[in-house]
Amino acid sequence: MRTDRELTPAELDAFGAELDALRERTLADLGAADARYIRRVRAAVRLCCTAGRVLLMFGWFPPTWLLGTLLLGLGKILENMELGHNVMHGQYDWMNDPELNGQRYEWDIVGPADFWRHTHNHLHHTYTNVIGRDDDIGYGLLRLFPEQRWKPFYRRQVLWATLQALLFQYAVAVQHVKLDKYFKGRISKDEVRPLLRQMNGKIVRQWAKDYLFFPLLALLIGANALAVLTGNLVANLLRNLWTFAVIFCGHFTEKAAVFPAEVLENESRGHWYLRQLRGSSNLEGGPLFHILTGNLSHQIEHHLYPDIPARRYAEMAREVRQIAARYGQEYNTGRMSRQIATVFRRIWVYRKPQAV
Repeated sequence: MRTDRELTPAELDAFGAELDALRERTLADLGAADARYIRRVRAAVRLCCTAGRVLLMFGWFPPTWLLGTLLLGLGKILENMELGHNVMHGQYDWMNDPELNGQRYEWDIVGPADFWRHTHNHLHHTYTNVIGRDDDIGYGLLRLFPEQRWKPFYRRQVLWATLQALLFQYAVAVQHVKLDKYFKGRISKDEVRPLLRQMNGKIVRQWAKDYLFFPLLALLIGANALAVLTGNLVANLLRNLWTFAVIFCGHFTEKAAVFPAEVLENESRGHWYLRQLRGSSNLEGGPLFHILTGNLSHQIEHHLYPDIPARRYAEMAREVRQIAARYGQEYNTGRMSRQIATVFRRIWVYRKPQAV
């Protein structure tokens, strides 16, 4: 249970003003170091993926296969989390680099980037943890809060969560298509068809790259195509499991709050900041850990400042935490092992109708 103090309208305005001031100071300080950092991340992604794919060509030797798979998986994680996700938020648009433009970037998963920009950047970040407005709450598959109306479907949500973790990139892609609303008759086939066509096209391209082109290339040069194929499968699996774990720790931990739709009525800037703070959860760890999470380990700061380069969140977090304390607001943070354990507990407990 959270221990937040309710704020007066004047306190809310002051709270919002302090967070706005931190934002402006950070924006004014952006420059060459930030540009250099994201270019190094891009180079690291390319290096890991290239080295991993080359090693997989020699995958008949188990240690080489393992190292190649791990490097490829690392490259995919970095591309998805620290590069793609942050670039698509427009964090580096000020650089005027076409490859790092938030509206043009296409990432290396089956979900089209345009889907993510709408479902995640717009809907999720605008309506964070608002029941009925934020589709990220359980992704339409899971009941994670007592405020969600129970359905018989949730009895097996441990299975649904397991499948979602294993196939997370597909869950991200399907979320935007809103097949659940189609089957309920809320949207028409004409609305769904172009989305399915776009999603299927991206899936075919990803499959052709990972599961056709590189295995065939292995055959052409006399390498082990099966080793290349399985290496790609496992690398994608590692990326799916990691991104699932990090993202679910962001808003579904024990002390993450959800809100009724009424909070959106006449919501002020201060109220919006407060909702982001109360609905988000941070993870503690070292510099490499934060990079591997795409700095979503600083989920609170990311939701307060989604378009500020994520490498800045660690330094901003110190002041955000101080501001939260001054206004009597709990700052939800903890080791990943503890935070994810509370997520798993939610999945287990709220599968039952009597869990309210």
